Amino acid sequence: MALPFRPPAGHKAHVSQDSTATKAMIRDQLAVLRRRMRREAAIDEAVCRLAARMNLRPDEAADHLRRLSRDSGIDLLEVARDVTPPPLAQAETREPVVPAWMTGVLEALHASAAYLVPVKDAGGRVVDFLIAATNRHTKDVTGRGADQLRGRRLVETSPGVVKSGVLDDYLSVYESGAPLTRGPLEYVEARDGLLWPASIMVRAVRAGDGVLASWRTLDDEERLVAGWERAQRIAELGWGEWNLATGTAVWTQQMYEMFGRRPAEGPIRLEDLPAAVVAEDVPLVDEQMRTLLRYREATENEYRVQNRYGLRHLRTVSEPILDEDGLPVKIRMLVQDTTAGRRRERALAVAHEQAVTQRQRAEEEHQVAVRLQDSILPRRTGALDLPGLRMGLRYRPAEDVPRLGGDWFKARPLPDGRVLLAIGDAMGHGLTAVGLMAQMRYGLAGLAYTKADAAQLATWLNDLMYHNNEGVTATGTAIIGHFDPADRTLTWTSAGHPSPVLVRQGKATLLDHSPGVMLGAFESMSYELTTTVLESGDVLVLYTDGIVERRGLDVQAGLDALVGAAGDCHTDDPEESIACVLARLDGDISDDVCVIALRVL
Repeated sequence: MALPFRPPAGHKAHVSQDSTATKAMIRDQLAVLRRRMRREAAIDEAVCRLAARMNLRPDEAADHLRRLSRDSGIDLLEVARDVTPPPLAQAETREPVVPAWMTGVLEALHASAAYLVPVKDAGGRVVDFLIAATNRHTKDVTGRGADQLRGRRLVETSPGVVKSGVLDDYLSVYESGAPLTRGPLEYVEARDGLLWPASIMVRAVRAGDGVLASWRTLDDEERLVAGWERAQRIAELGWGEWNLATGTAVWTQQMYEMFGRRPAEGPIRLEDLPAAVVAEDVPLVDEQMRTLLRYREATENEYRVQNRYGLRHLRTVSEPILDEDGLPVKIRMLVQDTTAGRRRERALAVAHEQAVTQRQRAEEEHQVAVRLQDSILPRRTGALDLPGLRMGLRYRPAEDVPRLGGDWFKARPLPDGRVLLAIGDAMGHGLTAVGLMAQMRYGLAGLAYTKADAAQLATWLNDLMYHNNEGVTATGTAIIGHFDPADRTLTWTSAGHPSPVLVRQGKATLLDHSPGVMLGAFESMSYELTTTVLESGDVLVLYTDGIVERRGLDVQAGLDALVGAAGDCHTDDPEESIACVLARLDGDISDDVCVIALRVL
């Protein structure tokens, strides 16, 4: 036996809290909308009242009201409420002429009707209409009857005719003589500071020197029908019915559009439906008709139709209508055009496939870059003894695939007794940066045996990068130097790289130097040498920019943090010094990091 559902503890309270919050949100939004509606109604009424009194067209009166607001610096609503209109202009003063037969015509109409005579300005231009006569059925959408409307200006009594375009329609009927039929129309009247929405039908014809207009508010059934027609257009739905006994069919307008037929051609006969479907989908229509006609059951199907507008994907829900003996006498079908949805699905599938391919390519590139980086720059552990120096090293590539970079170092004794010391950073990230790093490191390794000084090595390395990568921007930075253990001097140069940190007796400082241009940026660059005399017990820290670059901070803040950590972490063991520095800064490091600590013996 199935156990009754018991919501988890606190479920009711949780739902109640969510419901209360949503209810409050809806109430607040409705309050905002209603305030806007009242503002809009007050301004619309003021515009039309001003237009009637000044004998202007409503758009001219609206411009006048806006100018008053702008020139006075007062909100438009306050102007609409408080402004005193200019003196009443010369208006139509003669008694409107209503043809004798008009009364009979008005009373013959079973809808609200009025005879409108034109109101002209001093130049003879029609700016409004006077409601000269009405029938006994007349009532506007706010409920006012004939006695409250007759003898008054149209725009003053019914401001809604302006925004809805009905006033312009009446002017067109009067000037062109062409009759008007419009609707269902979503009409909004403004009265007493409120908006009164309604769905109406409007008709108008030229009659004598005026316009005979009639209107009626749609009842509930008509509004439902109108709403269903709008829903069909919005949701791209169509409906059709085939009478199996007579062979006739009825379609809505959307059905004609989906099947690419003109209404004059009539609906497709049921037996001709397979011919409208693409060949590959004919078996789906066969199954649909078999289910409806033989098995007499409702069915859902989806197939493609080729029409004059292109290929359409249609989803159908159809049912047979049976008589008392169970025979199908009608087929009814609801059809939805799903073409746009299928296109979106295909676009998403293509985008997903491209994303997967790009991710796989990035992962493959990362694996190649890591293997290449490890082969070029094997990771070391433990201190390394060099002539006159004891070296500690940390090389840590970025774990994030896109940020795998081109940091490198070189430290080795040379045949002339000096020690080559270098650290650098190739431009960019990924496989490109690793390849550029290989050029810089191997290029320097070969040039180092020429016995040239560090400045000349930097010049040659710059030319190598510049000419080996023509057509491609390939740059990098480096510190290149030689340590002479005989006199403990470091002769070095900088190619756009951050200065080394010298720690002496527990105090850390950045070494002064002449900054040079980064490698590969320009042809035939020269670099200056800097000579630093070191002492026994000094610690020299070389590093790449990954350790000093912080999100949201400038590089100087990172340098200050590094100098402070290097001073605090001064020990006789360079490995321990590096470990301490990285521990101090590790939380802010996201890029590649290479750090060398050299203790002078």
